[in-house]
Amino acid sequence: MLNFAAIDFETANNQPTSVCSVGVVIVRNGQITDTYYSLIQPEPNYYLYWNTRVHGLTRADTEEARVFPDVWKEVASKIEGLPLVAHNKAFDEGCLKTVFRCYQMDYPDYQFFCTCQAARRAFPNAPNHKLDTVARLCGYELENHHHALADAEACAWIARKIIPDDTE
Repeated sequence: MLNFAAIDFETANNQPTSVCSVGVVIVRNGQITDTYYSLIQPEPNYYLYWNTRVHGLTRADTEEARVFPDVWKEVASKIEGLPLVAHNKAFDEGCLKTVFRCYQMDYPDYQFFCTCQAARRAFPNAPNHKLDTVARLCGYELENHHHALADAEACAWIARKIIPDDTE
């Protein structure tokens, strides 16, 4: 792919509305042209032990963070007109749609592509199709896994390598 926005959310608990951070990587003409990261005050605002164990964020980190609609205003202007790409799009697209409903926002019909699905086709014999494994297979070493911006950067790298240009 040449033009897209890779996106990743982390959640505070098992509710898809509980996005607590977002990372976005903008790719134009095959090059990363912009990145964006923000903490978000989750809804509902509590953290499960297991979620914190994965990404390291706690309520103290997001206590003073902006709510999703305020953060999304900034994201929306950056991704306008671009398809979105996520690793396991069902999770990220599901969170996005659910949090839009939670805040009674009109959901734009974002076009989503999935690097996990593409990886299953590109690397059928891989030991697994987790983000860090697929990134490594594509020549990218993912550091700081489960930080939303780091994961979005890995997703962008993968998308440029294995999602065909004619999908746009």
